[in-house]
Amino acid sequence: MKITDLLSQIKENSFYALMLLLVIVGLLVIALVAELLIKKATKDKEKILPTRKIAVIGMFAALSAVLMIFEVPVPFLGIPDIYKFEIGDLPAVICGFAYGPVAGVLVELLKILIKILFKSTSTAFVGEIANFAVGSAYVLPAVIVYWIKKTKKNAIMSVIIGAICMIITGALLNAYFLLPVFARMFHMELEAIVGMGSAVNPWISSLPTFVLFATVPINLLKSAVVSILVILLYKPLRPIIKGKTNK
Repeated sequence: MKITDLLSQIKENSFYALMLLLVIVGLLVIALVAELLIKKATKDKEKILPTRKIAVIGMFAALSAVLMIFEVPVPFLGIPDIYKFEIGDLPAVICGFAYGPVAGVLVELLKILIKILFKSTSTAFVGEIANFAVGSAYVLPAVIVYWIKKTKKNAIMSVIIGAICMIITGALLNAYFLLPVFARMFHMELEAIVGMGSAVNPWISSLPTFVLFATVPINLLKSAVVSILVILLYKPLRPIIKGKTNK
């Protein structure tokens, strides 16, 4: 995507571009404060962004962007095509477990920026706001909880808490922001979007039931798969990520 085209999109959709920027800054500040407090409590004097960490964040962000591209619809689960299944948040959680809340949120951020640069935005940055906010709603709590006490038991607890936060955030964002904005943006009535859900799931008959039987299940599925993969993959990957493999 040309930089001039991106700047044009930002100018045309300045309100939502600014909203995305504010969400990014807000979540990065929360991540930074949380990491500083945890480091102070644990007397960890390592820099927040040393050179190796920056390089690993970049690699995991690229992987995250690739995984986000491979999204598939799941209408057989009664979920309309407006939502698709992907596991782009997986690298962010693993990187966050290894390097802290700031690293996890930066992977989420760079994933979105890579997507915008290579595929632009088809939703005036609204979809990017939701993707970043919902993904960070999983990554940030999970990483913070794990970093407070790095044990297997706490790792399991952390991904459960992250999943719950993701599901709640996704439900609220869709009900009060994403779906209403999409309806206005594409000159549709909310009833038309609800109808898309009703076509694949008879339990969907209104905006609340759309959120309950479509938004919640897709985020439950994503968070469950990501959580299982984090628990299975993090321990064997940790020495490689941290550069502590036996020679």
